[in-house]
Amino acid sequence: MIRLNKFLSEAGVCSRREADKLIESGRVTVDGKRAVPGQQVSEEQRVCVGKKVIHSKNEKVVLAVNKPVGVVCTEDRRVKNNIIQFLKYPTRVTYAGRLDKDSEGLLIMTNDGNLINLMMRARFGHEKEYKVTVHKEITDAFVKEMAAGVHIKDEEKNLDAVTRPCEVEKIGKYTFKIVLTQGLNRQIRRMCEALGYKVTKLQRTRIMNIELGSLKSGAYRKLTKQELDELYERAETGKNAGTGEITQ
Repeated sequence: MIRLNKFLSEAGVCSRREADKLIESGRVTVDGKRAVPGQQVSEEQRVCVGKKVIHSKNEKVVLAVNKPVGVVCTEDRRVKNNIIQFLKYPTRVTYAGRLDKDSEGLLIMTNDGNLINLMMRARFGHEKEYKVTVHKEITDAFVKEMAAGVHIKDEEKNLDAVTRPCEVEKIGKYTFKIVLTQGLNRQIRRMCEALGYKVTKLQRTRIMNIELGSLKSGAYRKLTKQELDELYERAETGKNAGTGEITQ
């Protein structure tokens, strides 16, 4: 347990003295009830100043975010439309796996460095699923070649690799879904380009057990306890089953 004014101060809301004033003014609630001076709280309790929920800096936060096209995965606040300023989440979080500026869909964002480390290790083979639209009709040969692995090369990025075999399924005349277990730079776009196709839309729909679902573009949600438990279990299992390969 911690004194409420200290909790507010450590969460970056204001000084302890100012926190006492907020509490006395009736603007602070704990679990929906008006707080009182000297009150103690735990990290499990819901603390609000006005309508704003205040999160402890020690609380582990894991979010599912639907990144729109045009938002940049970078922590550099000087970059226009960076994901940190776009999200405006009250606790400092960062992404566990990037999406290109021109791509959209699911990001996992968290303040848990250990989870980020586990999810970013491509050798652990964590699945990521995408829905991709291309500029011309998809053929059976394209699906077969994509699934078998494609040689991609970019001298500027020092990239020269054959992609791992993966799951590919045609779901429309110009649309397919693909499940990757590695994360090379602009991998899907480069794979398609190598086979004479141009990506017109790319959306990530799943990371491991976390689904994008009906989450609206630009919105975010906290993961459920069940999702978190399975995510951490899969991340640790992947760690123990790592192959030791280096992908990029």
